Amino acid sequence: MKEKRHIAIGVIVGASLFVALYFFAGTKDKSIWPSERVDVDSGYRLIMGTFAYVIAVAEDSSTAKKGIEAAFEQLRSVELLCSYYRDDSETGEINRDAYKAPVRVSKPTFEILQKARQFSELSDGAFDITAGALSDLWRSAAEANSVPSDTELRQARFRVGYEKLILDGNDMSVRFAVDGMKLDAGGIAKGYAIDKAVEAMQRGGVIGGMVDVGGDIRCFGAPPRGKNRWLIGLQDPGETETVINAGRYLLVLKLTDAAVATSGHYRRFALIEGRKHSHIIDTKTGSSSDELASVTIIAKNAIDADALATAVSVMGAEKGLALIEAQPETEAILISSPPQHNLIKTTGAGEYIKR
Repeated sequence: MKEKRHIAIGVIVGASLFVALYFFAGTKDKSIWPSERVDVDSGYRLIMGTFAYVIAVAEDSSTAKKGIEAAFEQLRSVELLCSYYRDDSETGEINRDAYKAPVRVSKPTFEILQKARQFSELSDGAFDITAGALSDLWRSAAEANSVPSDTELRQARFRVGYEKLILDGNDMSVRFAVDGMKLDAGGIAKGYAIDKAVEAMQRGGVIGGMVDVGGDIRCFGAPPRGKNRWLIGLQDPGETETVINAGRYLLVLKLTDAAVATSGHYRRFALIEGRKHSHIIDTKTGSSSDELASVTIIAKNAIDADALATAVSVMGAEKGLALIEAQPETEAILISSPPQHNLIKTTGAGEYIKR
């Protein structure tokens, strides 16, 4: 087991903090490629409410292109199952009917819900897929430019709690124990979709690749031409460029068969009465989680990185780092909220940082 401690590695100075993960197209690392090998990229496509980008490395361009399309087919499939905003998605059906009667779902949706429960238990509820009622409340608050009242928060919290989500593995059905509950898979569905996209690429003969959905990334196999590893840049928090046109990098991560995900209030937040409120909600208080501006998790699978990034954002630095230190093959890089902007990492995270 890893030693349970963490290391502060610096203070970031800046008026604003924007951190995201991008494919880093540096050219310093060189690798020897077979002359016939190719790498093909998808360009940016809009999916799951954000931009997605896929790179495939293969022995020929046809295999690479087919791998990319197979990846997007998987991403679209998960989006149709888990979209919070589509009434015809399985999540929409669950949210509409699961209190009245058990709702049978597909294997992928049930797998996501089972994994969500595991992460809820692991994090003592810091990650909770049943936070939909609170998410709705804060969205309404943003539209009204008025912070929810204590009564509204208490009523919404009553309709939240992973222990109130009843899963039946015999018929793959879902039921709510309390009326008005809602699932919001935003903290786990992208990771699941990315893992499925990688599996589809590998089945199609792709020997290396990267799937990036809104900054949640998984890399595998042979890196692109001119690289020894997959390189992912952590954007300089002083930059204000768009997601596609990333600017300078605070640091660069070097990955081999690994995933990385970032959560935080640097980009997604609600502005209410002049104050920013994170989109990440602590279900125990009903309020936004603001201690950490950014949480980056490195793990073997994208679903783990995705869910743990949300959990640590809610738990805060001390408890969150202790959780990650206890997980095998998992590391974290945290940035505290202003004015400190401290950059903190788990003991093994330095192995992934390019010097």
